[in-house]
Amino acid sequence: MEAIEHLPRGATLILQNVSWDDYEALTDDLMIAGSHVRVSYDHGRVEIMSPLNEHEGYGRFIDDLVRVYAEHLNVKLEKLGQTTWRRRILQQGLEPDCCYYVTNAGRIIGIKRIDLDVDPPPDIAVEIDITNDSLSKFHIYAALEVPEIWRYDGENFQFYQRAGASYHKTAESSVLPGLRPQMLASALEQSKTEGQTAALAAFRKTLTGVSGLRDDPRRSS
Repeated sequence: MEAIEHLPRGATLILQNVSWDDYEALTDDLMIAGSHVRVSYDHGRVEIMSPLNEHEGYGRFIDDLVRVYAEHLNVKLEKLGQTTWRRRILQQGLEPDCCYYVTNAGRIIGIKRIDLDVDPPPDIAVEIDITNDSLSKFHIYAALEVPEIWRYDGENFQFYQRAGASYHKTAESSVLPGLRPQMLASALEQSKTEGQTAALAAFRKTLTGVSGLRDDPRRSS
């Protein structure tokens, strides 16, 4: 635990031969302590990553953009931040930077602790890859049956849709139809030079002609 507490921002710590019980105890302790690190588990291998401040700033602004999009189209959206998604039967788990329920938003409202053995996984997981590469964790997301992953590396935004045990790139979100990765990437680039308020206002304007979800009852139930 001491090594984790002193892990520099941007650094990664790998532990081998860690039992599932020890992994659960570690993630629970880190959650109680309010730690900023991200932890993944894959059959005894633990990876602990300490994100940069830049990393977390991107995550907050991406959340602003997603909320604006959802509100514009009257889509029910439930966001969970740094959450541990794990299943003992799979011996796998991880923590995205943030995640969203859209299709299943109504099913998780009021649930204090989601259990993937009985509750649905998030519809979207967001990974910000400034100092590490989340592609190596995609097989864990697939095992947990997360439909869509969004990946941002500080310059490029990419959407991936699940197809069985793997993911493929897609030009548009299937969970939030009409939303394209370039829309988010452009807003993020603008925020770096003009600030987040101006970038968010410009993003709102780009949504003027976006429609198609308001009359879909599946998106508001």
